[in-house]
Amino acid sequence: MRDGGRLSAAIEVLEEIENRRQPVQEALKDWGKSHRFAGSGDRVAIGNLVFDGLRHKLSYAHRMKSESARAIALATYCFGWCNSVEKLEEVLSGDPHAPSALSDEEREALRGDLSAVEDAADFVKADIAEWLWPYFAQNFGEEAVDVGRSLSLRAPIDLRVNLIKSNREKLLKRLSHLNAEACEVSPVGLRLEPVTGPRKSPHVQAEEGFRKGWFELQDEASQIAGVLVGAQPGEQVLDLCAGGGGKSLALAGQMDNKGQIYAFDSNKLRLAPLYERMARAGVRNIQVIDPATGSLDKLEGRMDRVMVDAPCSGTGVWRRRPDTKWRVTPNALEGRVEDQKTVLDNATRFVRVGGVLVYATCSLLPVENQDQVSAFLARHPEFRQVDMAPAWEATFGAVERKPIVGEGGHLTLTPYHTHTDGFFIAMFERVS
Repeated sequence: MRDGGRLSAAIEVLEEIENRRQPVQEALKDWGKSHRFAGSGDRVAIGNLVFDGLRHKLSYAHRMKSESARAIALATYCFGWCNSVEKLEEVLSGDPHAPSALSDEEREALRGDLSAVEDAADFVKADIAEWLWPYFAQNFGEEAVDVGRSLSLRAPIDLRVNLIKSNREKLLKRLSHLNAEACEVSPVGLRLEPVTGPRKSPHVQAEEGFRKGWFELQDEASQIAGVLVGAQPGEQVLDLCAGGGGKSLALAGQMDNKGQIYAFDSNKLRLAPLYERMARAGVRNIQVIDPATGSLDKLEGRMDRVMVDAPCSGTGVWRRRPDTKWRVTPNALEGRVEDQKTVLDNATRFVRVGGVLVYATCSLLPVENQDQVSAFLARHPEFRQVDMAPAWEATFGAVERKPIVGEGGHLTLTPYHTHTDGFFIAMFERVS
């Protein structure tokens, strides 16, 4: 396929997402099934057009003076992929499968510059749904638009070195052909910068190092959270919302396979990949607790550290899942807030006196973060909040990028401030 056909396909997929409220991956998969002639390079390019269009949907619509799928796709091709209007017109005129020729209004809009969006409302500049904007304005003030724009960029591929089998220096040499670089903050992280335009990202799971368990895919923010948990060899640790086990595996490396990590999740399907990942990584100190057959009762009052990576709105990972920007609803957010309260209260019973509870989300909304911290402390006077700023300085102090340190010492990471996914981390110590 040529670019004209790819643009037509992207418009079709964007229309399906809008009209049928279909998740982007499902819409792309359905399109691929009905257009089997499209090669892998075509599918990648079409997917990139769709994802980039969703990342900038409001600001592109404002610049184009149209919310249509066609307007978003054309804007992505010119504004996002840095193609000239002349190049686009060649594409549209030279391919029978291309969209129709540009109108005068479209041509004028595509020739405009970034100043065309400066008169828009802040939520449009930031590409954030209007109903969510007050949360961002409350959290980030004058920096809120910059944070929103940073969440609209493509994300890098971040890798975490498995300390049980390898080290960062060795892995940097092994992945030099991918131009991997050391992460600036995480001491166990490597980064591949995002590709541009229609290009395909490297398939790092096909690398020898991945198959041999030398590294895992994990965003730098999540790596940082794992390091700040501070798990030590020989300790007893509970990962209460383990999901696929990424943080459990990271903690196992920090603990040098010594001590015990209990990995639990209320959904056993989310835990399923952990068994294979443990075997590949050579991890021996993780015990997976099946929610259908296992019990956590024996762990009450025994844990040195409890990690709660709570279910949340996912507003911090919009770079990777841009369609969720437009799919989150007030009711869904309200449900997540209740889930967080429940899991935090449940977590308290496992923490020994002197032990710590770490609460984390991949959200940037105060209602899921700071508000939960305040409410938790009011409900549980047996806990005190730990100021995490000294731990950050002691562990990462030499780096230029810094998180936002909130009242009481919780940390907020964003693509704008730390060049990571959006992440929130708070720590509590049980004092009685």
